[in-house]
Amino acid sequence: MRYIDEFRNINLIKKIAEKIKAVVPGHKINIMEVCGTHTQSFFRFSLDELLPSNLKLIAGPGCPVCVSHQEYIDNAIKLTQDKDNIILTFGDMLRIPGTKSTLEKERAKKGNVKVIYSALDSLLFARQNPDKKIIFLAVGFETTAPTIALSVIQAKKEDIENIFFYSSLKLIPPAMDYLVKDKRLNLSGFLCPGHVSCIIGTKSYEFIPRKYKIGCCITGFEPLDILEGIYFLIQQIVNNRPCVENQYTRVVTRGGNLKAENKIFEVFKVCDASWRGLGKIPQSGLKMKDEFSDFDAEKAFSINAKPCVISDKLSRCRCGDILKGLISPKDCPLFSKACKPGHPIGPCMVSNEGTCNAYYRYKRKT
Repeated sequence: MRYIDEFRNINLIKKIAEKIKAVVPGHKINIMEVCGTHTQSFFRFSLDELLPSNLKLIAGPGCPVCVSHQEYIDNAIKLTQDKDNIILTFGDMLRIPGTKSTLEKERAKKGNVKVIYSALDSLLFARQNPDKKIIFLAVGFETTAPTIALSVIQAKKEDIENIFFYSSLKLIPPAMDYLVKDKRLNLSGFLCPGHVSCIIGTKSYEFIPRKYKIGCCITGFEPLDILEGIYFLIQQIVNNRPCVENQYTRVVTRGGNLKAENKIFEVFKVCDASWRGLGKIPQSGLKMKDEFSDFDAEKAFSINAKPCVISDKLSRCRCGDILKGLISPKDCPLFSKACKPGHPIGPCMVSNEGTCNAYYRYKRKT
């Protein structure tokens, strides 16, 4: 099948892997990818086994569910306590552990947590349940933000009064800016996320080579995509010419999707945001503009940030360090023991885009 078999051709994969080995410098090189789908593909296809030992691909905070702050999860669970509320969420949020419960457990007890597959489905729930308050958990990066913004715009257009959006939307470039400053990571380059880059374009990463003198490459998600992106980055390092390259030209452009970006910033404004494991990153989140405040769950339900009391078991979870790229899942004392996909302790084990989940599925026996 075109665009599948071509990018999984074993002979081509071996050739690009050999080209990487032939040009990689002798010193240690750390490349970070900040996309959960890249994480899954990298481990699923055992690409790490094809790379030289001094070339390390680090999984960063590429899972939007995983980086949603503990307070956000606890507040979402608190909203389920009112029987007049219906909480709408994407499926991978259900099992993210809060301090004392999960949305999945609250759904079993109260039945007022529903899974939807598109933000626009929230409007349907609001129309069908006029006597209920519909609260959509708006989680994601720049990829999901446009459809959430469209839902808010449509709600205002239809004058729907019983729908609210609780934003945990995050922006990727500010997180990359934060990570590259961490000297412990000693990053040599970034593999930039393909899905996010469809929206924001290659232009949004140009500050990284200009400011920090390290390279970036946007790639797709198939084995050849990822390996070619790594090869491009190695060439930048060898030739000392950091820049932003676009391996994913069949989808991503320099300008991105301007219509989608315009919709995001019609509804939302940039704000500081708390990331699980990373802390508060300036100008890395999205909050509702004043003209759409009638749909802002934080204001409608007086949601205030409060410190979480972390349980002893959760305190031993190393998801925060894994999201930063400081350790691998196998370095967490709970991984594959107390923490498994069937019984996750931390968020990185829950979502398919979580590093621990990917490592458990494909690499725990190595």
